[in-house]
Amino acid sequence: QVQLVESGGGLVQAGGSLRLSCVASGDIFRVNAMGWYRQGPGKQRELVATITSDGSTNYADSVKGRFAISRDNAKKTVYLQMNNLKSEDAAVYYCAASGYYLGRSLAEYDYWGQGTRVTVSS
Repeated sequence: QVQLVESGGGLVQAGGSLRLSCVASGDIFRVNAMGWYRQGPGKQRELVATITSDGSTNYADSVKGRFAISRDNAKKTVYLQMNNLKSEDAAVYYCAASGYYLGRSLAEYDYWGQGTRVTVSS
């Protein structure tokens, strides 16, 4: 099993920044790609960004140029730097871990954190 614990969510004004962190523990050998997903009120969970074990990244079009995903394998941590936040970014953000190399779809993620809420005020 892999356990994921997110932190860093909170309330921010539109145009502001937040950095989310996710620390993994447990059977880390099972983990290749890691990702951030989000779920807004009344919406389905959607991909935000993914990163492979060697650092290749992938982003949803809605966050390209504003968000950056990174990982520190030694610290077993993945980050999501979110800049120029918009009201539509408000959601619960989930960290996820996949045994697949790319991890480009939600179905490829076996392990999920509890989520951290991001609220954006206008």
